[in-house]
Amino acid sequence: MAKAIHMMVRVLDAKRSIDFYRKAFGLTVADRFDFDDFTLVYLRNAEADFEVELTVNKGREDPYDHGDAYGHVAFAVDDLDGEHARLDGLGLQPNPIKEFHREGSLMARFFFLQDPDGYKIEMLQRHGRYR
Repeated sequence: MAKAIHMMVRVLDAKRSIDFYRKAFGLTVADRFDFDDFTLVYLRNAEADFEVELTVNKGREDPYDHGDAYGHVAFAVDDLDGEHARLDGLGLQPNPIKEFHREGSLMARFFFLQDPDGYKIEMLQRHGRYR
């Protein structure tokens, strides 16, 4: 059976992105591999072994075009309201909390924020299928 192990995003500034993911999600550097043309930085936390891989292409100065295909990565938390307040207090500008209802029941409570390179990240309240 296949196991999801990481998602990758291309970033311009490793330090800025590492700082954002540490503040927002408690992710820290698990590994860093420097190559001639690029650097790979793997981030994780104790909550799961799924990692965020940051790819830093050396010499790149222009922001990446996300096109119309990239969606988002999602994190589940126990206290969505608390996380929203914490991220707002850090100046990370989370969007307002929203709710989806289906067949009269709460399906999801969530909000989005963006990392320094504009990648969308969804924060979900642990509930139902979102564990």
